[in-house]
Amino acid sequence: MSDAQDVDDAAEDSVGVPGEEDVEANVEAALREFLDALAESETYQQFVAADEALQNDDDAMALLREYQRKQQQMQRGGFDESVMAQLKQLQTEMSNNETIQRQQAAQTALVELLQRTNDAVSDEIGEEFARSTGGGCC
Repeated sequence: MSDAQDVDDAAEDSVGVPGEEDVEANVEAALREFLDALAESETYQQFVAADEALQNDDDAMALLREYQRKQQQMQRGGFDESVMAQLKQLQTEMSNNETIQRQQAAQTALVELLQRTNDAVSDEIGEEFARSTGGGCC
């Protein structure tokens, strides 16, 4: 067989059979399309708006920072009734804060959307897509 015939045969063999680079490029393109669709989704847009509103609400942010500070105090110092009472009071205030509640609801909706996405990918590939493999270097 001649070199020309070998080249023709190789070209015919590769037609319609994607190479690894083609598959990678297709995955990258599909990922970009998914990310664009996600960014345009109402669920994501509502999350972004609610998160920005939270970041711009000084009272809500102060409430969250105080709650986190009290949680850390409790973790470092062990159980303390007065700190626990303060945490409960802060939780009540946070549950009454419209900005915090709106952001938490939007975050929950976004997590649910991403979970459904994960489930769809997992079903398609036949295994859990976004599971932790417990990796790490050490």
